Amino acid sequence: MSHPYTRLPARSFWRTAVAEPDPADITDLWTPKFTISADARVVTSGSCFAARIGRALLKEGMHWYDAELPPPGLSAAEQAARGYRRFSFRTGNVYTAAGLRQWVAWALGVEEPPQEVWEDGGAFHDPYRPSVEPEGFASRKDLLAAREVTLAAIRTALARADVLVFTLGLTEAWHDSATGTVLPTCPGTVRGTFDPSRHVLHRHTVARVVDDLTAVLTLARGVNPRLRTILTVSPVPLTATATGRHVLVATTHSKSVLRAAAGQLADSSEDIDYFPSYEIVTGFPYRAAFFEPNLRTVTPDGVAFVMRHFFRALRPGAGQVACSSAPASAPTIPVTGGEDHWCDDAVLDYYNPGAPLPPAR
Repeated sequence: MSHPYTRLPARSFWRTAVAEPDPADITDLWTPKFTISADARVVTSGSCFAARIGRALLKEGMHWYDAELPPPGLSAAEQAARGYRRFSFRTGNVYTAAGLRQWVAWALGVEEPPQEVWEDGGAFHDPYRPSVEPEGFASRKDLLAAREVTLAAIRTALARADVLVFTLGLTEAWHDSATGTVLPTCPGTVRGTFDPSRHVLHRHTVARVVDDLTAVLTLARGVNPRLRTILTVSPVPLTATATGRHVLVATTHSKSVLRAAAGQLADSSEDIDYFPSYEIVTGFPYRAAFFEPNLRTVTPDGVAFVMRHFFRALRPGAGQVACSSAPASAPTIPVTGGEDHWCDDAVLDYYNPGAPLPPAR
């Protein structure tokens, strides 16, 4: 008897596609909807995991488009500390679809950003990117001027980009009820002062994430109709949750929402694709082998493994990103910085009762 399952390839069955192959040999996880040429301008934004993508594109000889170059005279370390050369514009980490929609709406003049700044000891910090200047800006005027530079960079990037790669990170977000805006971190953690009367935790739903991303793409295509989009989900778990749930449960919920939203959008358009970086790192065939001992930071081998899948799918036989095979067990080397160094929410672990006292800020 003939039925649909008799005509499926081996990749469609768990035993032959997942259980039997060595984890390093699992293939065909992604079939790109569209090609990306070596000279196509690729713009990146998103959570801290997304900062790895631009560097990998450059290493592979592709055109990662940086619309906000650092001023001359800064060392590589100074550039990194001030938020340059991590994403295609200096927004800092954008963890939520709502955060990206907000930045794009401000950049394209659809909404006006609040003029509020956070002052601390004579230094001024931007509530919407509190980590981009670790020492703060010298004045309110300097802060707002720098923000305008970033908004201009977003406009330029969207107008010139061929592909936007956005990595979704979180569904838990702190909203400012006084301004109607979404904040990248909870005030009082990285910077600012928490005010329970105005700072409210929201848990974004699949519908909310889809609506926010749809708004982003509608705005972006208004200035660049040819723009195509690749969505990914960060495999990095939550450092902490303010929902009252166990953090493992909260992480699973958050990533499930993001994965569902990304899949729904990818299924809706030939110009939107989903790349499974989340599955490649967190899928249980890999047995958490690509996480550092903290089970949070993705190892360099893990990033290389993800990008090898990306490039080999785009250009079969051409992607040769250096990478070891998937190890049989998690690495034992100590965590010495890496991705967590650039994740704003990593600071939340300082407020863990079992951790050292939080650093002075």
